[in-house]
Amino acid sequence: METSAGAALRRTPLNALFRDLGARLVDFAGWEMPVQFTSVIDEHMAVRTAAGLFDVSHMGEIEVEGRDSLALVQRVTCNDAARLAVGQAQYTGLLNERGGFVDDILVYRRGAERFLLVVNAGNTDKDFAWVKAHAAGDARVENTSARWAQIAIQGPRSEEILKGMCAGDLRAIAYYHFAEVAVRGVACIVSRTGYTGEDGFEIYGPPAAAADLFAALLKAGAVAGLMACGLGARDTLRLEARMPLYGNDIDDTTTPLEAGLKWIVRTEKGEFVGREALRRQEKAGVGRRLAGFEMVDRGIARHGYAVRHDGHQVGQVTSGTFGPYVKKNIGMAYVPPGLAEPGARFAVVIRERDAAAVVVPAPFYKRAR
Repeated sequence: METSAGAALRRTPLNALFRDLGARLVDFAGWEMPVQFTSVIDEHMAVRTAAGLFDVSHMGEIEVEGRDSLALVQRVTCNDAARLAVGQAQYTGLLNERGGFVDDILVYRRGAERFLLVVNAGNTDKDFAWVKAHAAGDARVENTSARWAQIAIQGPRSEEILKGMCAGDLRAIAYYHFAEVAVRGVACIVSRTGYTGEDGFEIYGPPAAAADLFAALLKAGAVAGLMACGLGARDTLRLEARMPLYGNDIDDTTTPLEAGLKWIVRTEKGEFVGREALRRQEKAGVGRRLAGFEMVDRGIARHGYAVRHDGHQVGQVTSGTFGPYVKKNIGMAYVPPGLAEPGARFAVVIRERDAAAVVVPAPFYKRAR
């Protein structure tokens, strides 16, 4: 398979297994990835009610080490990495000087002077160059993506399925923490993180061991309802949980304050790229906000659809789908601040007609804890 530009698609270590499993494979950010194994709805519901297994080996990994590693991470991210204890992870953003997203990433603190940055697949080379360009002193930056495969197991029965394969106690890993433990005898990082709104784990390990681990988890979890899941369910799950997708809901023109991600901005920590732009925006107020909405009229809002109010276009849908668990047509759109409050109404243009929508509190789905 080739990309639209003619270049060969990259493949994860699980590609051959997925072909054996009959997955439908598509081009995603230059990678040949499974969009579904059975149906998007079945896979989505498996994650919400039991567990789902995802290949996320296309994600990029950048390692930062040295005496000045913390200073570098602080300089290029908007959250406060100094708050991280060893064994703790953090959601944050790489920002440009305008406060827009270079990428949204995870930061793992593996040691006092050792960090792992996990970045979006299509942004890996760009992010690596960005971080490296800001390095100074004793801060070594390396793109180690080829050394890692990543498998995510998500859903309420994830711990039950995974625990028999881990040397450590999964109950001891709190949300957004991780442990470096053996999984089926292979050294891995196991983090209690994910992109579905469910409890679950992401397992980072050597590519050579990935296919055997995925197959073993599928077999062990079959009785518990575990299903292999593709990008289709990953997208509907993350949208129900109101988790942004880079390139749709956030990009280099959108700031955390506009995207409802003010909680990842720590201007009080000191200087970082984009800080002054965010401080100015915070003082002046944002001109738009990312709002979550439900369709009142029939129809599914899709990325790029126009949003209208009082006969004028006021925004654009960034993500939209049918939410299989919430059983509603849901979406997100950038709109003027006054239209971003719960209860506000506007129209989404679907097939040249105005379909009514209402802003609702987000996330659309929140699991019971």
